[in-house]
Amino acid sequence: MTSTQAVGSIVSIWRYPVKSMLGEELNASDVTKGGLVGDRAYALVDSSDGKIASAKNPRKWPHLFDFRAAFAEKPKAGVKLPVVRISLPDGTIVSGEQADVHQILSKVLKREVKLSAATGLPKSTAEEYWPDMEGLDHRDTVTDFGLPEGTFFDCAFVHLLTTATLDRLRSLYPQGRFEVRRFRPNIVVEAANAGNEEFVENDWVGKVLAIGDSVRLSITERCPRCVMTTLPQSDLPKDLGILRAAAKHNKASVGVYAAVLQGGKVRRGDSVRIE
Repeated sequence: MTSTQAVGSIVSIWRYPVKSMLGEELNASDVTKGGLVGDRAYALVDSSDGKIASAKNPRKWPHLFDFRAAFAEKPKAGVKLPVVRISLPDGTIVSGEQADVHQILSKVLKREVKLSAATGLPKSTAEEYWPDMEGLDHRDTVTDFGLPEGTFFDCAFVHLLTTATLDRLRSLYPQGRFEVRRFRPNIVVEAANAGNEEFVENDWVGKVLAIGDSVRLSITERCPRCVMTTLPQSDLPKDLGILRAAAKHNKASVGVYAAVLQGGKVRRGDSVRIE
């Protein structure tokens, strides 16, 4: 029998059906090799240059966080995804299957876009704006980055974050509102016995996490943060200090990325263990 070390339990689960829009909080989700079922299943494609719309470049896409996406029904592994519904900034809800969905979204965004599914899509690119801030790889510039073929993920299929890291950042920058939604994780873990440890999930890189009865994740790297964490959304204000604190105290990383070794179901309250 494999020996394990308990590191915490799941306190929240998140899925983002449309890339760079607000998503939905879940009580449970199926997990496959491609991550949480339905996560980043769709994105908006800029008709002028073919690039994927991303809040990482807020100068070009300043209003994506004013949209929210959710599925009409619960998605299940191995079955065609249900209809995605998008709430517009004025509260209007449009269906991904409406014939005029592309025109409606283009009109609101003031830029011609198409709502596209990730499946079967060739390798695509998106843009990222780097603020002029010490500790980042680039400063005050926009760079292109490639997305894995057939997906709308930036780097990895699963993103985990601990409440301990959020608490640590709050202690380092008390003025900032370090809320889960700024960081867009899939799984939030309440760390056991974290105490005053610095960024506990940093130590998970290179290890395997077992979640619940069956899911096993390989923690591949720290999650580098970007300007998205500083953007306003709902009642959260714009705050460059959020990213500045991460850059100063943890090499601009918050949370970790993971690959799926074994799928299954994750539920709120599931135990999280290091194998």
